[in-house]
Amino acid sequence: MMVSGLTVAEIRKLAGSRAGLDEDFLHALACDKRAGVAEIYRRLKRDENKMAAEAEHLQKLYIYENSLIAQGHSPVAGVDEAGRGPLAGPVVAAAVILPPVADLALAGLNDSKKLNPSKRAELAARIKKVALAWSAGMSTVEEIFNENIHAASLTAMRRAVLKLKIRPAYLLVDGYRISRLELPQLALTGGDGLSASVAAASILAKVLRDRLMDFYHVQYPQYGFNRHKGYATPEHLAALERYGPCPLHRAGYRPVKNCGSRQKCEG
Repeated sequence: MMVSGLTVAEIRKLAGSRAGLDEDFLHALACDKRAGVAEIYRRLKRDENKMAAEAEHLQKLYIYENSLIAQGHSPVAGVDEAGRGPLAGPVVAAAVILPPVADLALAGLNDSKKLNPSKRAELAARIKKVALAWSAGMSTVEEIFNENIHAASLTAMRRAVLKLKIRPAYLLVDGYRISRLELPQLALTGGDGLSASVAAASILAKVLRDRLMDFYHVQYPQYGFNRHKGYATPEHLAALERYGPCPLHRAGYRPVKNCGSRQKCEG
């Protein structure tokens, strides 16, 4: 493709339109001696290398899914939860069935803990759009107290799986197998960094729980739930010391117990 007759501005517009970005076009840019064109070429190559690396990353994240599908287990759902550690609020779980082939619409997919809030929100929207099915489940503060956090987390994950509109043939679960669920499953330690569908579930669970905590902040603004999401930050511990626990606090957790003699705040 000849680019020598085009201005740098025209070449930049053509490159930005994603039209004509074949090897001939890139070769023509590489041969052009103009500094502006050289910069456009370097940017395009950086973008190309970045996309190639992202495609490779996604392929690695699909190793478990692809292996199970090759064995005849399809579809595969990933399951994860958010909120085991906080002093307040529910534990939220998500289950996700992704397409059987890695989709670059999921570029940037990763363990939710490695993503900032805006990136998580952006990916959550893309996951919902691309997923064949997704759902969420929750265990309340009361259930966490009555069952313990481990059992309540499994309950939330079980609820998420049972709400899927497509019945999965196999589950990939972060951490622990889900009890009382008659589906074959594989528990992966650190699964949100090993499996695409578990990573997607971790993102949805985290985003959904964070939004719930933002809502609870409106009811109980004195605790700052919109900032720390219920975790034991210095701000949250100071608010607990000052106001005592509210109905959203987990009564079985030590920092909450230590403030338990105070009258509960009703908002």
